[in-house]
Amino acid sequence: MVIDMQNDFGSRGGMFDGAGLDVAPIAALVQPISRVLETARRAGLFVVYTRQEHNSDLSDAGNEDSPHRIKHRRMNIGATVEAPSGIRSQILVRNTWNTAIVAELEPRQGDVVVSKHRYSAFFETSFDTILRAKRINTLIFTGATTSICVESTVRDATFRDYRCIVLRDCTAELIAADAPRSNHEASLLAIEMLFGWTAESGALIDALSALDGR
Repeated sequence: MVIDMQNDFGSRGGMFDGAGLDVAPIAALVQPISRVLETARRAGLFVVYTRQEHNSDLSDAGNEDSPHRIKHRRMNIGATVEAPSGIRSQILVRNTWNTAIVAELEPRQGDVVVSKHRYSAFFETSFDTILRAKRINTLIFTGATTSICVESTVRDATFRDYRCIVLRDCTAELIAADAPRSNHEASLLAIEMLFGWTAESGALIDALSALDGR
């Protein structure tokens, strides 16, 4: 699983960057996630991407006084902006540059992209149906951000009895990133204790390569 590795979160000119946040920790995930994806595809694993995105009129973002709308208002959700290439785009709106997966991690044929309009990939999407149809019971998580969309999806997955593994070096969090006790570490601790397991990507790559005979 590649959670929300989209321009709004990890690229210059995206929503986080426009809000004055340092997107470097998310951009730094591209290389380790690329290595995991290469090994996963070679081993025949099913690859799923998620994108957080909304209708251009924000009709799926909740009422004006809903928590989701209120919390995203300060990020200028739906605002018209200019993408780095000069084209017209909109913050967190589907079918725009802002919500496109970063170019280096572009999905390939056979991958599935789940469009979601809340933090969890399970909320009002077909994600669970897709997984059940393929009889998948274990999810390996990469992406951003650790304490929001990753953890929200992990929790919902656990409630549905999926086994969750979060790759520590393939996830990142901007909130409290420079604090002595970061949100990233707090989320990993909660996951390790109650919602699943964590691992380093190198261990996963070694295990998958061994199964593949490489």
